[in-house]
Amino acid sequence: MNAEAARTAIQPLFLRIVHWINALAVILMILSGWRIYNASPLFGFEFPAGFTLGGWLAGALAWHFAAMWLLGINLVVYLLYGFLTGHFRRRLLPLWPGLVWRDLRLVMSGRAAHVPGRYNAAQRAMYVFALLALALAILSGVAIWKPVQMQELTALMGGFEAARRVHFFAMAALVLFIVAHVAMALSAKETLEAMVTGGREKASK
Repeated sequence: MNAEAARTAIQPLFLRIVHWINALAVILMILSGWRIYNASPLFGFEFPAGFTLGGWLAGALAWHFAAMWLLGINLVVYLLYGFLTGHFRRRLLPLWPGLVWRDLRLVMSGRAAHVPGRYNAAQRAMYVFALLALALAILSGVAIWKPVQMQELTALMGGFEAARRVHFFAMAALVLFIVAHVAMALSAKETLEAMVTGGREKASK
């Protein structure tokens, strides 16, 4: 009996576009943010110039604000899509601590199953963690950008300098997520392929 290859849409085109725009915007903001940080370090270190974007403070600020608008608009589109289509409910729930701990141990031991388009509890927790870190980064960034106009928000963060620290640690959390996310994607080639091509070939009779 002849088998016919049928394309299975694992990741819709719209979702892939939004995902890669988000990834680009976040990376641009992190690299330009490192250059901005170097102009007035919070701690006793600076980021290597070769890993920063913008060349100098004004250039870094220009990149940072351009990426900010790209991220903001794209993120609103993604959130609307996620809530209105039920994407978040299907992909990110349930999220019980016991399940997260179980799947995290499987991931750490290299025994976790990777099914394209389906997230285990550890992956679901990672995505929720990333969304919360992103929200905190945006709120603290607005508090730093407009400390007078958004004085209530800035005060909620503990003041301007405290908001800078919140922004820094939210950025650090996003960097950790990116490293873990890339490592997991590289270890599961079908998952990475699905986010690039949208699906995988399946044989159907």
